[in-house]
Amino acid sequence: MKILVLGDGKLASEIIKQTGWDYLSRKKDGFDVSNFDSWLHNMLPYDVIVNCIANTNTYSQDEASMMQINYLFPTYLVNFCEETGKKLVHISTDYVYSNSIENASEMDVPVPDINWYSLTKLLADSHIKTFAKNYLICRLSHKPYPFPYDSAWYDVKTNADYTPVISDLVIQLVNNQAVGVYNVGTETKTIYHLASQSRKDVKLILSPPHVPKNVTMNLSKLNNFLNNK
Repeated sequence: MKILVLGDGKLASEIIKQTGWDYLSRKKDGFDVSNFDSWLHNMLPYDVIVNCIANTNTYSQDEASMMQINYLFPTYLVNFCEETGKKLVHISTDYVYSNSIENASEMDVPVPDINWYSLTKLLADSHIKTFAKNYLICRLSHKPYPFPYDSAWYDVKTNADYTPVISDLVIQLVNNQAVGVYNVGTETKTIYHLASQSRKDVKLILSPPHVPKNVTMNLSKLNNFLNNK
């Protein structure tokens, strides 16, 4: 398989670092996600397109930017991949489960947080599931290593892990040709517990009221798939 990564943010950069896969990014290549036809030819030589491009400013009120980057852009990718017979790997978020049940599985109804980020990411997931024939959606969250902040939330439960760990799981799914929707993460923990693994002096704090307190996911599908490879 010839694999191309779109983006060069923290997750994309770590995936590229671990694999050496080719990549295109707005910063490096100067393309405009709203002018898709002008650069789609750059993706033609590849079999798999890994989309890591997103507006991740979670609580931004910039609806237009969120819709363009997080929703409309993936719809263009779906059309392109369907027309050219390529597989689309799309990086989603655990925030699509912010108001869903605890330990939500891929089969549970995702109920997003009340912000444009969560909504547009869920819209993209739904579009891909409806119109793509060959796809992998990875719902996840990742944190920089080492934890960069002086304090960490002790009241937020998550399956997030450090970027190198989450990147490795995504890479395993791609290399083993997983298809469909996968929750991607590690054991349930608080943000404080994760932070303290790399920073012993981190302080405990409460999260702001608007932050979801439980974005835990059921990881059985991920673990069963990888354990059988």
